Amino acid sequence: MQSNALSEAPVDQVHDAIEAQLPALRRFARRLTSSTSDAEDLIQDTVMRALRSAHQFQRGTRLRSWLFTIMRNTFNTEYRRRYREIVGLDEDYFDRVGIPAPQEWAVQRGELHSALGRIPAQSRRTLLLVAMGVSYIDTARLCQCEIGTVKSRVNRARKMLKSEIGCVGAY
Repeated sequence: MQSNALSEAPVDQVHDAIEAQLPALRRFARRLTSSTSDAEDLIQDTVMRALRSAHQFQRGTRLRSWLFTIMRNTFNTEYRRRYREIVGLDEDYFDRVGIPAPQEWAVQRGELHSALGRIPAQSRRTLLLVAMGVSYIDTARLCQCEIGTVKSRVNRARKMLKSEIGCVGAY
């Protein structure tokens, strides 16, 4: 059995191998995230963490698996942080709004997530971009289509959601 110092891969070799894995990381990030910008942020965070920890990578293990584990853990950590974080609310928000029981929110979130999964990918992506506040023009650029196509996709997606769960948010 070799010591850790002997079994560690040279850092420069790890750096080159990480660069070679970028296409696979992009594919995996797109599967985890809902937008291209989130995927790129996730890739950047993953690569930065991998480069910082390159001295810990051990020769004989699969680099791709190591990188995917870093990416998955980074995504899960960020998702939990975002889920807990409330952004853009003023101090009086909770005084003005009644809050239904958290169980109802969980059920509704699950229904919405399930219904979104049944919408075609292009329409879902377009709807989510618009719902997140991205303008129709910027959404058209991101989706590489005309603004009329964006409006049509959003309209169809809203109708599909309405038929799936019976209501649509104020998007």
